[in-house]
Amino acid sequence: MRVLVLGSGVVGVTSAWYLAQAGHEVTVLDRQPGAGMETSFANAGQVSPGYSAPWAGPGIPIKAMKWLMMRHRPLVFWPQAKGGLYPWLARMLANCTEGAYATNKARMVRIAEYSRDALLALRAETGIQYDQRTQGTLQLFRTQKQLDAVQADVAVLRESGVPHELLDMAGCIAAEPALARVAEKFVGGLRLPGDETGDAFLFTQRLAEMAAARGVVFRQGVSIQAIEHAGGEVTGVVTDQGRFTADRYVVALGSHSTALLRPLAVSIPVYPVKGYSLTLPVRDADAAPVSTVMDETYKIAVTRLGDRIRVGGTAELAGFSLKLRRPRRETLEHTLTDLFPDAGNPAEAQFWTGLRPMTPDGTPIVGPTRYRNLFLNTGHGTLGWTMACGSGRLLADLVSARAPEIAHDDLALARYAPA
Repeated sequence: MRVLVLGSGVVGVTSAWYLAQAGHEVTVLDRQPGAGMETSFANAGQVSPGYSAPWAGPGIPIKAMKWLMMRHRPLVFWPQAKGGLYPWLARMLANCTEGAYATNKARMVRIAEYSRDALLALRAETGIQYDQRTQGTLQLFRTQKQLDAVQADVAVLRESGVPHELLDMAGCIAAEPALARVAEKFVGGLRLPGDETGDAFLFTQRLAEMAAARGVVFRQGVSIQAIEHAGGEVTGVVTDQGRFTADRYVVALGSHSTALLRPLAVSIPVYPVKGYSLTLPVRDADAAPVSTVMDETYKIAVTRLGDRIRVGGTAELAGFSLKLRRPRRETLEHTLTDLFPDAGNPAEAQFWTGLRPMTPDGTPIVGPTRYRNLFLNTGHGTLGWTMACGSGRLLADLVSARAPEIAHDDLALARYAPA
């Protein structure tokens, strides 16, 4: 079959790869000049199935109010009259229950663990390199209250069979020796030895090259204007470079999927949650992290990418604004200099922002729509790269009418249908 994939971020490119592997004739459209140029460009660098958890959970409304009052706050809110923020927030708040949290986390861990296995297989098959490290991730707790609160997550990890280690201060230092320099600033951590790190942009670019070598056609610099439909199916995609047709269509445009689908009466609750990052050279390797350290207090990840450090985080609700705001940079710099003060010079860092496509329940939307030949692969939030290979492989199975290897009905858009 001919399949048209809309979007060449990490999710779109992995979708194209697995569709081509399944024997389809694949074309990818994207407005950017190359693959991985938007949200995949400078993310936190984590492949973290063990850290897959919804933002919506018990106690989050109260925590959010406290976060908004912090100087280095992990959550920033800009009131907006348009853009769908308030209905999205209402749905998110509805998921802030113990039952919803357990259900959503189990879904997320399922697709993320499957994705990790798919990534391992892909790496073994192709030898793809992207500054990867396979030394796990460490969620660092500055207070005993944070350490005690992680028990709910540990229960889900245990139930899902995800390897994990609850560590005291000494255990954290054994995993990340540079933390010995600031031992007084934390009490313990949760280590996820199965998690990985790497450069999502390098991965996306190199996988796109491999996909192109196997016949996938990438049409970059193409502005997608509309999806045409008739008789319950998509009939074509209108762009500034003409009309494209296929047998099957896949929307993998991240936060931009929502507006494109709206004229088709396909309503997806995906909102752009803005994140920021710093990328800087390592100055002292012994003072830098060996993998990823997640500062639980500020929700900031510090990741080692070869001879670079990536510091990423913050959730800013500001619509589609890409303005680089100085206070967000100061928050990223604070975590870096507080935990790894001699690792690198923040003044040398590249400051970047991107829009994460977030659903209210944290789970991506992967699967069919009301149109028989239109499929979605979007809404991965902060875990786009973590879930990309698994989502792409699942999507390829669904498009090919093959039985997927994991349960998938609750990953599709239908889970948002009225009861």
